[in-house]
Amino acid sequence: MPELPEVETIVRDLARMLPGARIDRVEVLRPDLIEEEPADAFARALEGREIGSVTRRAKNIVIDLAGDGLLLVNLGMTGRLMVTDPADEPPLHTGVRMHLRDGRELRYHDVRRFGRLWRSTREAWEKWEGELGVEPLSDGFTVAHLRDLAARSRVEVKTWLMDQRRVVGVGNIYASEALFRARIDPRKPADALTDAELGRLRKGVQDVLREAIDFRGTTFLDYRDASGERGEFALRLKVYDREGQPCTVCGDPVRRIVQAGRATFFCPCCQPRGRARKAAAPRKKPRPKG
Repeated sequence: MPELPEVETIVRDLARMLPGARIDRVEVLRPDLIEEEPADAFARALEGREIGSVTRRAKNIVIDLAGDGLLLVNLGMTGRLMVTDPADEPPLHTGVRMHLRDGRELRYHDVRRFGRLWRSTREAWEKWEGELGVEPLSDGFTVAHLRDLAARSRVEVKTWLMDQRRVVGVGNIYASEALFRARIDPRKPADALTDAELGRLRKGVQDVLREAIDFRGTTFLDYRDASGERGEFALRLKVYDREGQPCTVCGDPVRRIVQAGRATFFCPCCQPRGRARKAAAPRKKPRPKG
């Protein structure tokens, strides 16, 4: 599933390719990809619109329609948003084709069709995005903020880190990788993290996300950037999808467990399980006087 580095890579490409382009015609080939409104109304509303800026919030691509609302794209598990030559044969699972006035096409392709496209007013979008968590590459992603969030939760830290209401954009791949870099057992309760661990976690998250962006994301099967190219970060993964292989630091085998229905990969040696928190001793009842 595309996570922050993959979406950010696509957004940076589109921000270079699309501003100033005008949408002439829209074909919706898979109506179930359109959120809330009929597919023909969605297509008509986009035709003739000029594309302004292209940005990202969480795992969502935010396309400004030059003062006339927003086009939002969530890639789901297998979505691709690419700028192509219209002469190129559309892949089998192409769901939406946007014909641009300059002769190019903006295509949305999705094998499993869990992604969504929808239009929004700025006011509705601002209200909705206000419910999302902190951006991990922003100035607001501080140890103090993480401490405040973690203090309220007994959830295991790997699952806690993937909750988009707390921290956005971090999914299964980068949660495992960040916890390995931070030397934190993924099963540790969030509220048991020390300030030192929270500091390492903050650095681990930011380092792995920035490095993955530099290598244009991680491709196993479906992910492609806006030009249709594969990401190269898979070759730099330390634990994810490496069950049984030697840890790159200590040589012990990488282990796989399941947390909240998702696979977690970690090194038990480099990410040791801390001691269980001691239960508080029961208070003695005062002896009755007399």
